[in-house]
Amino acid sequence: MNLDSTLQPVLATAAEHAADVDAEGRFPAESVSALASSGLLGLTVGEEDGGLGGGPEQFAHVSSALAAVCGSTAMIYIMHVCGTMTALAAPPSGLPSLPSDLAAGRTLATLAFSEPGSRSHFWAPVSQAKRDGGGEVEFTADKSWVTSAGHAGLYVTSVLSADEPGGIDLFAVTGTEPGVSVTGAFRGLGLRGNESAPMRFELTAPDDRRIGQAGGGFGMMTDTVMPWFNLGNAAVSLGLARASFDAAVRHTGGATFQHLDQTLADLPTIRARLARMSLQLEAAGAYLHKTAASIAAPDETTPLHVLGVKALANDTALTVTEDAMRVCGGAAFSNHLAIERYFRDARAGSVMAPTADALYDFYGKAITGRPVFG
Repeated sequence: MNLDSTLQPVLATAAEHAADVDAEGRFPAESVSALASSGLLGLTVGEEDGGLGGGPEQFAHVSSALAAVCGSTAMIYIMHVCGTMTALAAPPSGLPSLPSDLAAGRTLATLAFSEPGSRSHFWAPVSQAKRDGGGEVEFTADKSWVTSAGHAGLYVTSVLSADEPGGIDLFAVTGTEPGVSVTGAFRGLGLRGNESAPMRFELTAPDDRRIGQAGGGFGMMTDTVMPWFNLGNAAVSLGLARASFDAAVRHTGGATFQHLDQTLADLPTIRARLARMSLQLEAAGAYLHKTAASIAAPDETTPLHVLGVKALANDTALTVTEDAMRVCGGAAFSNHLAIERYFRDARAGSVMAPTADALYDFYGKAITGRPVFG
């Protein structure tokens, strides 16, 4: 697989429509279609199911590259991969064609975890499933911040288990089922095209739509969802930061003070700030690659890397994109450099669950020998 040659046409499409997607706050249908046609929606699906057989390192590379041209497309992509890998960890027998549909890009996946009642604690649904007396379960789940709301074909949805008190069940819900509805609109500071809207799932579901064992949802969230989501989110943060840095370097090297016959980059203060930005990106990028390799070949350090990578990348993106605004001044405040879009998009990562602050706490618990979710 020549990943970069496969990726380039997708990046060109995403770049062509990125400004319009941001300005109109619309779903980047062209970019998602290009991802499907390229086979990249099946990047991490095994070759035995028709996917490309890529791993965490390839996923991080694609996610970062997408973010550098269109943050909304990148977020839709990483949520698709998270939904895909969760569903394929224990494929529901009631959807036998799901693995091949995900591999071929016929189905766009996403997660429907967060709820108004538990907010950023995505691992703690408050919606309760109940047995209907006929071998199926019933639940009404109001979900918030569902990426690709109304556009996905598969929603991996969490509820409190009907069979295991205190446990969590995950269900594979298709987008065409009665009882699946988008209940609000999304208009955000950044990532304006990812349709991260509230949804309601009012369903009766057979057991063969459950992903994994009854009550096993929490383990799947920590063992499957968090590694893929934290890695992907970190890659998106660093892709946005890298793009803003590159734009800042180009601008400061070309913007001139004609009366001094100097460029912005001739100022020591500007060069020093660019240097700090570059070093921050190099350090966070190295940790991202280390984490991806660790997820691909897990050992006892992997859980710590999973906790740390998103927090580090999120904060790096906040700092680097702000510094890009500062070194470019008024030119960055307008939209012709795209730095203001990267700046806005980068604000989302640190507040996406698990938030950067929560991850620092979890990391601190881990290194001091305390239960992470205790």
